[in-house]
Amino acid sequence: MIRNRGRTLQANIRMSTNTAEIPALLRLMTWLSPAFPTGGFAYSHGIEWAVEAGDVCCPLSTQAWIADILVYGSGKNDALLLRAAHRACNDQEGLFRIASLARAISGSAERLLETEAQGTAFSAAALPWGGIAPLPYPVAVGALAGRYRIAEDDAVLAYLHALSSNFVSAAIRLIPLGQTQGLEILAALEPTIVQVCSFTQRLSLEDLGGACFRSDIASMRHETQYTRLFRT
Repeated sequence: MIRNRGRTLQANIRMSTNTAEIPALLRLMTWLSPAFPTGGFAYSHGIEWAVEAGDVCCPLSTQAWIADILVYGSGKNDALLLRAAHRACNDQEGLFRIASLARAISGSAERLLETEAQGTAFSAAALPWGGIAPLPYPVAVGALAGRYRIAEDDAVLAYLHALSSNFVSAAIRLIPLGQTQGLEILAALEPTIVQVCSFTQRLSLEDLGGACFRSDIASMRHETQYTRLFRT
């Protein structure tokens, strides 16, 4: 009976791995995992200055700060860039145009460093999947996901979750917060991530822009911050 159960389990595994969703999910989990060497742990996206200024000081203010970035700032813009790159994954000239736009809308030198350095690292680490040209981070992720026919919305959700996780990780080290509080923030951000994924479906690159001024100022002020743990 044990042998029969083993055969049944093996058959179920073979049936599951034949579906298109599982390889796509595995790739997204790998590419956007903290273990994927993009160096994301080195960037706080200006949160380091926000903590010093007192704007981010507790779980509630951390959640609000990150939610604003997702809805009104670079989270929304990255989602739009990723979607455009996903659709242009086989158009090299189109990808370079999207990449130029991604660089142009970076709000500060550190934001430009953040997207270019992580994108270059992502491109290098993606060699086992055929690699991708060095591009700003959301453009590189979108292009590779498109090449492997991973659903656009799934790629956006995974990217925004990884982005949020990195911000929460920075806040845990800076404020500091406990791990449980960090997980509570991530859980509370889930509806916001879904909301951004949903409303960016009907937007285009014409809708790039934001109104997250305090976050933009934070990224500029961080350049001259006296003590720094993070590159941005």
